[in-house]
Amino acid sequence: MSNTEHNEQGTPQQKKMSLQEAMMQKLASKKQAQANGKSSMNGSSATKSMKSQQTKKPNNQRRRTGV
Repeated sequence: MSNTEHNEQGTPQQKKMSLQEAMMQKLASKKQAQANGKSSMNGSSATKSMKSQQTKKPNNQRRRTGV
């Protein structure tokens, strides 16, 4: 009851945003931030240190020696 009375007082009711609209809006803001040279994510990629993608080989000495 009070919700309908509150909406009639002149406050605009927000329509529900679809997931597609939300993703398009997010992508547009990301592109704009990237064009401005500012990254809204966790820092820029230039400052992150590179990590090796080599995996460590398991030690199979037990299998070779038969222990």
